[in-house]
Amino acid sequence: MKHLLIFLCCLSAIQLSCEGPLNADEPGLLVPKTVDQDALLPSIRANNTQLHSEAFGDPTQPMLVVLHGGPGLDYRPLLNCKSFATEGYYVVFYDQRGSGLSRRESKSSYTTEIMLDDLEAVISYYRSSPNQKIFLLGQSWGAILATAYINQHPDAINGVILAEPGGFIWNDIKDYMARTRKYDLQSETLNDATYMDQFITAKESEQEKLDYKFGLLASSEGASDSPLGDEGHIPFWRMGALVNQAMYDLGKREQPDWTKNLSAFKTKVLFVYSEHNKAYGAAYAEHVSSAYPNVELKRIDEAGHHVMTFPAGWNNFKPFALQYLNELR
Repeated sequence: MKHLLIFLCCLSAIQLSCEGPLNADEPGLLVPKTVDQDALLPSIRANNTQLHSEAFGDPTQPMLVVLHGGPGLDYRPLLNCKSFATEGYYVVFYDQRGSGLSRRESKSSYTTEIMLDDLEAVISYYRSSPNQKIFLLGQSWGAILATAYINQHPDAINGVILAEPGGFIWNDIKDYMARTRKYDLQSETLNDATYMDQFITAKESEQEKLDYKFGLLASSEGASDSPLGDEGHIPFWRMGALVNQAMYDLGKREQPDWTKNLSAFKTKVLFVYSEHNKAYGAAYAEHVSSAYPNVELKRIDEAGHHVMTFPAGWNNFKPFALQYLNELR
């Protein structure tokens, strides 16, 4: 509890130094502001929402759209992928709807279909010509989203790199999620995250508080006893609590299967998994990737689940990714 006690002492000192009590609903107090609250953040308007987004490189070169995990995370852990811009690719990042620094929406508005429409709108926004090649690079949930898009539009994408998607059918996703949550109940990180529930409670309309609490809980994934095997805590700007819960509820209710049309996607897929994620492994990677007819399967050494975030994993991942992209450009 050491870190939590330090936090509480600092919070008390801040409160004593102010003329009045702090308002946890004030934008930017608990978590960073979203793009509709801070005009200095790079953003685009797409599909009737405002998304935190930026692009790097020559807009006329093949486009590489980077899809972050979650649902509800942001693209900060994937910023190493900016270096593909110096390799001749137009690299596009965006925080998905309700995620990261993008505008928050109501819980009932989130659907898989609207997430796919957002991806299509982002591609359309940045695309410089009808002949420009489009590649997707998805991490975890982002790899699921990429696959759902390809399942719906098998002729729209020229190549895809998938990093440890939980699965493409609901039962696989559910089983994988259960394996990733096998924490020691005495874990300091997990205890610190859940302990804050005694101090901060929130309704569905209080998204600042919900996102703050979700960020605390998400930090437990970087604990030394986490099965995910990451090198440490992943960096992020802000977690989207409502979109995470909404998409999980949709999965339970709709039991999706995003593999039905994948046989029509004949292009080779680069599918990577990490050396240190105990919840994944080669056998599971083979099982999930087999939904595609043409797969190149690679293990990324010295990496945990977030293979592109930490130096060792990134340095081992990039050569495989670059070789794959260059073969298809």
